[in-house]
Amino acid sequence: MAGSYNLKVDIGDSYNAERSLKRFKRMCESYGIVREYKNRKEFKKPCVKAKEKREAAEKRRRKNSFRSTRYSSF
Repeated sequence: MAGSYNLKVDIGDSYNAERSLKRFKRMCESYGIVREYKNRKEFKKPCVKAKEKREAAEKRRRKNSFRSTRYSSF
């Protein structure tokens, strides 16, 4: 997931700084830079990552089964 990103936001006379900053933040979010930064912020052992992944999958399964049983009576 590591990559080189060249993000460029032009600030002209017609754009104000706040609008350009919002645009930059939106671009960073769309490229996944913020998510990658948060993942790299602290080291997690592989077993901890696997455990979190299993728990997230179980949570998704529970959520989907709840949704399917909720709307199956229609």
